[in-house]
Amino acid sequence: MPASFNPNRVTHSLLRRSRQGALATLMVGSGDPYCSLVNVATAPDAAPIILISRLAVHTRNVLADSRVSLMLDERAPGDPLEGTRIMLSGKAEQATDDNRETLRRRYLNAHPSAADYADFADFAFFVIRPSGTHLVAGFGRIVDLKPEQFLTETSDAAELLAAEQGAVDHMNEDHREALGLYATKLIGADAAEWRCSGCDPDGLDLMADGRTLRLDFPERVTTPGGLRKMLVRLADEARAKD
Repeated sequence: MPASFNPNRVTHSLLRRSRQGALATLMVGSGDPYCSLVNVATAPDAAPIILISRLAVHTRNVLADSRVSLMLDERAPGDPLEGTRIMLSGKAEQATDDNRETLRRRYLNAHPSAADYADFADFAFFVIRPSGTHLVAGFGRIVDLKPEQFLTETSDAAELLAAEQGAVDHMNEDHREALGLYATKLIGADAAEWRCSGCDPDGLDLMADGRTLRLDFPERVTTPGGLRKMLVRLADEARAKD
């Protein structure tokens, strides 16, 4: 396996960047496999978030048996089998009073149009707690990973997570130039109206015109002050490249 290939990072990046996936559940009664397309976002630790209606078959399945799998892929042009993909297995847990607001906020940052129906009585947020994942990233790059290898540690980042939305709003309102520099100079994307959709100890999530990017931090940050310093540092690095 090539030395430069980091399966943990590849899996984590795809989790953070994915906005749609194929959700597999078990049919009530028969136990037959059932697959459906869902929109996804990620919790602070990178666990997938879904918003589903109780009127849907997959929701009835999940409420009866929480075991699920979720396939995410890069949707790269050309042969889709040549693109990176992961199959994540785990259990879908309905949002509780303790985490619903966080799941709702992060999901709507990734899917703003869902605000039109997110609070309907039949809809509910679920987070998929992974038990493992199977990564396929090309020839000779097939790896099974445990959750601790691709999820973000958040136990030491309560201050940062509490300040996340304020930081996201601040970047989108006052520092759009910096977001554009991150995307174009540090990641190599095309110029666009890039906006921030989330941040966590490991990095920053960016979106524009249906595209998503992940900016990994060179070191973990766990406080608002640490995040501020990191974003300034990365902006300076991007301007230096310019």
